Amino acid sequence: MRFEGNLKSWNDERGFGFIEPRHGDQEIFVHIKSFDGRPRRPEIGLPLSFEVELNSEGKKRAKRVQILQASRAAKRNRDKSPAQWGTATYFSIPLFLIVFTVAAIAWGVPRWAAAAYLAISVTCFIAYAIDKSAAVAGRRRIPESTLLFLGLIGGWPGAIVAQQLLRHKSIKAEFRSAFWGSVLINVILFIGLTSPLVSKLYA
Repeated sequence: MRFEGNLKSWNDERGFGFIEPRHGDQEIFVHIKSFDGRPRRPEIGLPLSFEVELNSEGKKRAKRVQILQASRAAKRNRDKSPAQWGTATYFSIPLFLIVFTVAAIAWGVPRWAAAAYLAISVTCFIAYAIDKSAAVAGRRRIPESTLLFLGLIGGWPGAIVAQQLLRHKSIKAEFRSAFWGSVLINVILFIGLTSPLVSKLYA
């Protein structure tokens, strides 16, 4: 079975890198000798077609790697490109800051709430960075459920920055759908818990 993906990282001196599959999460090790024929110098972002095998240690690696035609890859990735949606994604942070500020003025949101969002966002960014490093090095990854939970409890601004800055978890459609669902839930909970309507219900 053949898979498709993009070259996520490449060490030109040592002749190896990692492929990010288009429909999967685990990055695949690839060596220059695994390319069919005599390919041009691999570049980050290069669209590839490949098969998967296990090495002597039981880890996945790519074999029979082929470079996809640029037109074919562009057609498949047109709607998924993180660069295309990166700027729009960032706008969600200042929009939430406006919502937070209005709620703070109108309803008296406690100051610790802002500090909590900031602290969890920094924690979430670090978690993404650790997971990205583990993916490149082939180490044990942080579960997606953990990353989503950190975003759900208020770390999603840090997750957005990490996704765009580190180019991590920014392509997989299933994860992005779950992520934006967690962002929506967090914002709804924030508005609901800070609204005076909640306090009236329990008065």
